[in-house]
Amino acid sequence: MNKSLHSPQSTGHPKPNQLRLVAWEVTRSCNLNCVHCRAAAEKGPYPGELPTKRCLEILEEIALVGKPIVILTGGEPLLRQDVFELASKGNQLGLRMVMATNGTLLTDAVVSRMKECGIKRVSISIDGATPEQHDAFRKVHGAFRDAMAGIEILKRHGMPVQINTTITRHNVADIDKIMELAVSLGAVAHHLFLLVPTGRAKDLKDQEVEAQEYEEVLNWFYDMRDKVPLHLKATCAPQYYRILRQKAHEKGEAVDFETYGLDAVTRGCLGGTAFCFISYEGIVQPCGYLELNCGDVSKEPLNQIWNESPIFQQLRDFSNYKGKCGRCEYVKFCGGCRARAYEATGDFLAEEPLCVYEPKKTVARISHG
Repeated sequence: MNKSLHSPQSTGHPKPNQLRLVAWEVTRSCNLNCVHCRAAAEKGPYPGELPTKRCLEILEEIALVGKPIVILTGGEPLLRQDVFELASKGNQLGLRMVMATNGTLLTDAVVSRMKECGIKRVSISIDGATPEQHDAFRKVHGAFRDAMAGIEILKRHGMPVQINTTITRHNVADIDKIMELAVSLGAVAHHLFLLVPTGRAKDLKDQEVEAQEYEEVLNWFYDMRDKVPLHLKATCAPQYYRILRQKAHEKGEAVDFETYGLDAVTRGCLGGTAFCFISYEGIVQPCGYLELNCGDVSKEPLNQIWNESPIFQQLRDFSNYKGKCGRCEYVKFCGGCRARAYEATGDFLAEEPLCVYEPKKTVARISHG
């Protein structure tokens, strides 16, 4: 799965359209069969996977446009034989290399190799507070047990662990229990993902939380910021970045909204503005859930695609955004989920369908300055 996996590193104002985060599906092969999988990944093998030599060159091209966090994801990235070679190369180039894994293939030997090649953090998805709830989502009996065992191995080796949770109707009532579990596991971060109905998750469209409940979950998540020893981040939930600023106004805080809190160095939907996704066969997309071909790194350099893609250019010009998003004063901080808009309407610039906020038409848009 394409999952955010990073920790805040900088304060101040990031450069416009600086590449700060790359999710790279280094393989689509996977040993699980998760019901919400963006890639509808299976065991494989999948033809067309980028060869090692080209992958090493792509890492050099990434370094030409910034020093982003690079998430090695899948599928299950540990099923790619050269994954540690790729991590080592990225680390040598000054990229922050992290990995998103389902945790079931972790051993002491595997985690030792992760540390040797410079992987800085590992995320594991936990989508239920109990084995039954998690395994039902993952469609593999024992997935929860094996993920817990993997987390213990990571902790034993001193590798920071991040917990990712995809919120659907099947677990939204238990999100507080899942967060309690993340705390008890000694995780450093808990990242929430709101279901985007693409890939296998199209069959889960009726599992999306409704807009009002979505808003309530994000407000609850905000309120937990000072109550748990975790870095909390909402992903595929761009309205959270509006809520951050609304809450600050409610409290009468005089803050710089560009750098408000650890989360404000980012924005809601990063697709094409600070983030891109690379598929296992080299197709570059704004994100893993927004399946728009912005270029092909098997044929052209990643740095050229990042700087010149017409789709990326459209996403970076917020005056292109339509409906409520287009007139919202928070558009530059939130932006709405472009993948969710595309899935609902066929237009990636349409308004976010799961947003209850009504823009204040008389209020000028907040600018990056």
